[in-house]
Amino acid sequence: MLNSQAQPRLEVANLSRRFGHRDVVSDLTLTVAAGQVTCLLGPSGCGKSTTLRMIAGVENPDSGTIRIDGQTVCDDRTHLPPESRGIGLMFQDFALFPHLSVAKNVAFGLCGDARAKTARVDELLERVDLSGFGAKHPHELSGGEQQRVALARALAPRPRIMLMDEPFSGLDNRLRDGIRDTTLEVLKEEGAAVLLVTHEPDEALRMADEIALMRDGKIVQRGSPYNIYNAPIDRAAAAFFSDINVISGVSKGALTDTPFGAFLTPGHVDGGKVEIVIRPQHLKIDFDRAGRGPNPTSQDGTPARGIVSRARFLGHESLVDFTMDFDGSKLTAAVPGVFLPKVGTPLWLMIRRDRCFVFPA
Repeated sequence: MLNSQAQPRLEVANLSRRFGHRDVVSDLTLTVAAGQVTCLLGPSGCGKSTTLRMIAGVENPDSGTIRIDGQTVCDDRTHLPPESRGIGLMFQDFALFPHLSVAKNVAFGLCGDARAKTARVDELLERVDLSGFGAKHPHELSGGEQQRVALARALAPRPRIMLMDEPFSGLDNRLRDGIRDTTLEVLKEEGAAVLLVTHEPDEALRMADEIALMRDGKIVQRGSPYNIYNAPIDRAAAAFFSDINVISGVSKGALTDTPFGAFLTPGHVDGGKVEIVIRPQHLKIDFDRAGRGPNPTSQDGTPARGIVSRARFLGHESLVDFTMDFDGSKLTAAVPGVFLPKVGTPLWLMIRRDRCFVFPA
C-alpha cells in the first residue's frame, strides 16, 4: 500500500509550455510517489508527451517547478540535464541499438565493474523472462521481446523515476495484455515512481494506481481508476472511457423529467437543460415486459419503447442499437452473451438509475 504521508518521489508544480501562441501545457501540477504508477491519459495533442519531455529534461518549460525526492531539478533558475535526474525512459519504438547484443543493450547505461554489470543484466533478463537471450540481437527478437529488453535497459541503472511514452502502442493487440502485466510486475518490484503516457483508457485502467486525465494542456481530473471511471467530471470525461448514451431533459427544482421517468438533479439551475449520461451496459432491456407496455419500477424508472435498428455480436457481449419512440433518438444497449434481435423488433428499455451521470447540457 502506498504511504500517502511520504514525500512524493516526483513533484511537478505549475508547469507550462507554449509553442507560438498555443498553450501546449498549462499550469500542470501532479505528484507521483515511489512505487506508484500514474497515467497521463488523454487524446493525441493534449500535451502528455510534452509534459514527459519537460520532466525528463529534454524540453525546457516556460514556467513551473520540477522536484525529484525534494530536490529542485528545474525552475526559473535551475535546469539539471537529463543524465543528472535519475530518470529511466521508455518509448514506443523501443530505441534499441541494433548493432549491440541484448546483454550489451541492457548494460549500456550501467557503471561499475564488469562482474557487477553482468550480474545486474542477468537479474533483469530473468525478471523479464528473457534468460538465455543475452547473445541475441534486436532483429532476432519479436516485438514483445524487444519491448522487454527496452524495459530491462531502462531499469538497469535503478532510476528513481520511470517515464514511459506510449510504450505498448507498437505491439500486436494479442501481446499487449501479457506484456503490460509483466511490465507492471517488474516496475512494482523495482519501486520506481512511474509516469506512463497513454491515449488508451483500457491501458490506464489496467496499469495505473492513479489516472490524470488531460485535455487541452491541463489536467481536468485526477483519481483512482475506479473513481475516475465511475465519477467522471463531465460528459467528455465519461465519453473518453466508453461509449455513452445521452438523454436530454429540463430541470424542475431538484428533479428532471425524461421519458424514463424523473431523475434527481440537485444543484442544477431550475429550467436549465440537463443531460443524463448512461453507458450501454447500464441500459437494460426489460425482457419480462417486452410487448406488454410500460410498468414503472422504483429502481429502474419508467420503461421506454425503442425499435431495434441494428444488432451485432462482439464475442463477450452483443450491442443493440435502438431508435426510440419518444423522439427518434438513438440509444445503444450492451447485453452479455448472444442477443441478436431482428431489425424492427420493439423492446422496452430501462435505465440503471444508480449508474447514471447528470451534467448540465
